[in-house]
Amino acid sequence: MLAMYDAIIPPLKRTLNNLSHILKKGEEYADAKKIEPTVLLTARLFPDMYPLLRQVQIATDMSKGAAARLAGLEVPKYEDNEATFADLQARIAKTIAFIETIKPAQMEGSETRAITITVRKMELKFTGQAYLLAWVNPNVYFHVTTAYNILRHNGVELGKSDFLGSRD
Repeated sequence: MLAMYDAIIPPLKRTLNNLSHILKKGEEYADAKKIEPTVLLTARLFPDMYPLLRQVQIATDMSKGAAARLAGLEVPKYEDNEATFADLQARIAKTIAFIETIKPAQMEGSETRAITITVRKMELKFTGQAYLLAWVNPNVYFHVTTAYNILRHNGVELGKSDFLGSRD
């Protein structure tokens, strides 16, 4: 049986590290092409979608929220005031540092833990496993993929290996 810790913490760390790598390539691209970084940071795939900055904020919010809720801890609060690539890198690093504090024992039995979240004034109730599989994973991957796609759409040379990262 796959332990909840193993199903959430290592994949989140890997995904956030890969997001950090993707953003680094975006920043390097902006520097090399003499593009004002805010052009990329505020870029969207479509007018009604969030910009790159918000995609990263949501991916990190989902990650820290999942780790905290499944471990029975209070979710850390972030200001959502990032405005630069360096700010986003610091947010990702802070999120990774937080999820690294979670120990496997804190996640034991979390597959049946009652999880309630409020989204757009609507209360959603899950068991821990359903929360992870039906809410957290799809949302984290959606927002990281969208961040990747925003940068790729704007000319940053990214490939599948950038998204997936190394296998270790």
